[in-house]
Amino acid sequence: MKFPQPHTLKQIANLLDCKYVGDDDFPVLGINEIHVVEPGDVVFVDHPKYYDKALQSAATIVLINKEVDCPKGKALILSDDPFRDFNKITRHFKPFQSSNVAISPSARIGENTIIQPNCFIGNNVVIGNDCVIHSNVSIYDDTVIGNHVTIHAGAILGASAFYYKKRPEGFDPLISGGRVVIEDHVDIGALCTIDKGVTGDTTIGEGTKLDNQIQVGHDTVIGKKCLIASQTGIAGCCIIEDEVTIWGQVGTTSGITIGEKAIVLGQTGVTKSIEGGKSYFGTPIEESRVKLKELASIKRIPSIIEELKKK
Repeated sequence: MKFPQPHTLKQIANLLDCKYVGDDDFPVLGINEIHVVEPGDVVFVDHPKYYDKALQSAATIVLINKEVDCPKGKALILSDDPFRDFNKITRHFKPFQSSNVAISPSARIGENTIIQPNCFIGNNVVIGNDCVIHSNVSIYDDTVIGNHVTIHAGAILGASAFYYKKRPEGFDPLISGGRVVIEDHVDIGALCTIDKGVTGDTTIGEGTKLDNQIQVGHDTVIGKKCLIASQTGIAGCCIIEDEVTIWGQVGTTSGITIGEKAIVLGQTGVTKSIEGGKSYFGTPIEESRVKLKELASIKRIPSIIEELKKK
């Protein structure tokens, strides 16, 4: 998430009421999660296990709960609770804004696009030309939709990420300030739910088709011309490359990559990243030809036992 205009280290530290290490005018351009940071970004870290990863990342400002040696060319913001203060930055630059109308005045809707009854179109939403948005669809703030997109009834685009920190008093959410981006010629089935990014974009690539009742987690990027069948659940921060086919009731863990033109058969649990160009099945996931041979062998076990008893 980039700020509307550049800020300085001193300005951001003052916003958080925190001390800092670095020049007052050190440039701060935005905030991001560790997997998508760029120079000028703030990244937060609150556990020693991840200090080195944050300090060596592309981010040039590290919001951290301990004073450590600052790498050359970087700055630190010292906080007793980096998670809380990262949320404070998000709330400051991306505050929740009530719309109070079905279609926000700031939404932009292209030519020949049809919006059916009972839809909600939030602030700063952009919808392209020749789209059809069926009834009872909710499109949250800042969502971007391309041309020739069809979204079926009851779909929800832009809900918050499922991302929480456990505290003694309960679970504290990481505030989502990202977007959903839907490219051209995408079809989204009824009752699909696509969460926005925490700081970046959740993206559905050109020509991809989603069946009904599919969940797509925050910051996931789905490539072009993918087919995804009903009741699939895709966790956050996944990369699904172009022309992947995922059949029904597949579930994934977060942060995995499914390679180009892979086929994932129904009811598979994608527990790790997988190469493209192959077919997969089972939990834990394996190439389908291997898994099916294993299942055939297991089926033979009773007869093998009976044969051994006769000897």
